Amino acid sequence: MFQQKHFSSAVTGGVLTILATVFAMALADAIVKYASTDMTLWQIYVLRSLAVVPVLALLACGRVRVPGLGWILLRSLALSLMYLGIYAALPLLDLSVVAASLYTAPLFITLLAAIFLRDPINPGHWVAMFMGFLGVVLIVKPGGIGFTPFALLPVSAALLYAIAAVLTRAKCQLTPAPVLGFWLNVTLLAMGTTISCAIVSTQGADNVYPFLLGNWSRMSARNWMVIATLATLMVGISIGLAKAYQSPRPHVIAAFDYAFLIFAALWGFVFFGEVPDGWTLLGMTLIAVAGMLALRANAVAEKVRGSGEMQ
Repeated sequence: MFQQKHFSSAVTGGVLTILATVFAMALADAIVKYASTDMTLWQIYVLRSLAVVPVLALLACGRVRVPGLGWILLRSLALSLMYLGIYAALPLLDLSVVAASLYTAPLFITLLAAIFLRDPINPGHWVAMFMGFLGVVLIVKPGGIGFTPFALLPVSAALLYAIAAVLTRAKCQLTPAPVLGFWLNVTLLAMGTTISCAIVSTQGADNVYPFLLGNWSRMSARNWMVIATLATLMVGISIGLAKAYQSPRPHVIAAFDYAFLIFAALWGFVFFGEVPDGWTLLGMTLIAVAGMLALRANAVAEKVRGSGEMQ
């Protein structure tokens, strides 16, 4: 009885943690979109990471040189490029559109895990992938009047996230979360510093897309507040995701992960007055349902695999 109650409490705690984490993730994306008129992406990368890296090093007790560092750095590079895809699209697309496109990641994870980890794909996976693809088409609207190639950036980010997820499962599963977060932010810091120096060496800001190609702007009190908020959120998100998925029911946690779509739409409306059109809402719904189906198919595959191993 006690074990069952403890198990239930652990799952409930995991659900509450993932809800708080995706709430913070959507808020962080909204803040970056809001700050994109005042600061460059690389300015945000560098200043935020300078604040986050020492905190994560402290949480890791300074033990950041661990076995498999090459795989950890490769994972960090994939996630850094993922953030680039998300943040580059934020000034140009509605927050809800970016969020929905990003949540095609479970479908990419299913494909990559089947190819590289030999995970089986059942009919439920194929239905989920088709439904998710249809949802992306409704949101991106290729060939439509309002289509922009930037709409494909968050889909590319979803693929990069899937690569990082498969790497984490295959090569970094036993690495403590603060260590993974530390190297991710070190990579973001290195990338931001390198590209900032390259932009300075060209001697001139890009007026077409200053968020990506412009020079750093002067830091105001409001900008420092933005960086402090983003750094705090980044630490919480890094730890929250790890803690949530340590729950006894990770597939339940992953289902609640889709609350990010709701929070992204909420912050998009609060910050920018964004209201998704009917096709976008339908596409978001299809992607969310596809993700749920993929999770269900994964659970069925795990159950079948477990039964086979017991025989």
